[in-house]
Amino acid sequence: MTQYIFTVAPEQAGERVDKLLAELLEDFTRSRIQKIAESGQLLINGSPVKVNYKLKAGDEIVLHVEPPQEVDIVAEDIPLDIVYEDEEMLVVNKPQGMVVHPAAGNYSGTLVNALMAYCGDSLSGINGEKRPGILHRIDKDTSGLLLVAKTDRAHRSLAEQIKAHSLTRAYRALVHGNFKEDGGTIDAPIGRHPIDRKKMTITTIHAREAVTHFRVLERFGRFTYIECRLETGRTHQIRVHMKYIGHPLAGDPLYGPRKTLAGNGQYLHARLLGFKHPRTGKEMVFTAPLPAYFVKMLEHLRKTDQ
Repeated sequence: MTQYIFTVAPEQAGERVDKLLAELLEDFTRSRIQKIAESGQLLINGSPVKVNYKLKAGDEIVLHVEPPQEVDIVAEDIPLDIVYEDEEMLVVNKPQGMVVHPAAGNYSGTLVNALMAYCGDSLSGINGEKRPGILHRIDKDTSGLLLVAKTDRAHRSLAEQIKAHSLTRAYRALVHGNFKEDGGTIDAPIGRHPIDRKKMTITTIHAREAVTHFRVLERFGRFTYIECRLETGRTHQIRVHMKYIGHPLAGDPLYGPRKTLAGNGQYLHARLLGFKHPRTGKEMVFTAPLPAYFVKMLEHLRKTDQ
């Protein structure tokens, strides 16, 4: 059983406990927290509470989470681009448009459905219901490299590397506008948008540290091709940080202008992934080439937007 412990800060007083926990715990929905509370595993100052409990400054929240339960995920024979595989783990090159794990509205056609067919029972279960083997996520409309753990040992080792910020992650992105500088660092905390719950935003309220380093690769008239390296891995981090500095991603109307470059999503590709092998400790680095639609757009901009 995993235990999460928080002490309520003065500025968090008055919030519902389920709402606050859903903001603090990125992988937990309010509905999941509500189910845990119904089983008596959500405690405030040592006593079980209902999810509508209004928090007071200084309250101690303890959330007990049972090991993941067996779930009925339908294995689907979906082709996968496997960049690397051994008995401990996989590195997968996810195409743009594929959802990583099943959720409301996307219970089939996901990476997890494909992995269930490809790996069978050889996937770790640490991350909980409906996410076997998944260590980190990229958005549906982001392409590129993802780590998948086959064993719980690999999962723990790789998750620790992510937590310690020792995992190397480099993305290629096409953004609106032209940079004056050749590179820089964005250090701005990210939290859930207070009104639009589908979006993240720069905020100091229930936020988590977020650091992105970027450098310019190529300049066009209206767009810039850049590389981003992540110190942290927050939801929508690059998309939110680029909007924050006035250079939203091309093809991303959620965080940028509605009229943007044609395509099926943002021009963002997880190109490089580096880590230590969970068993041998050997340094491993993998890269994935830009997808064809991205290459085609860059070629178009070189001809028309200089």
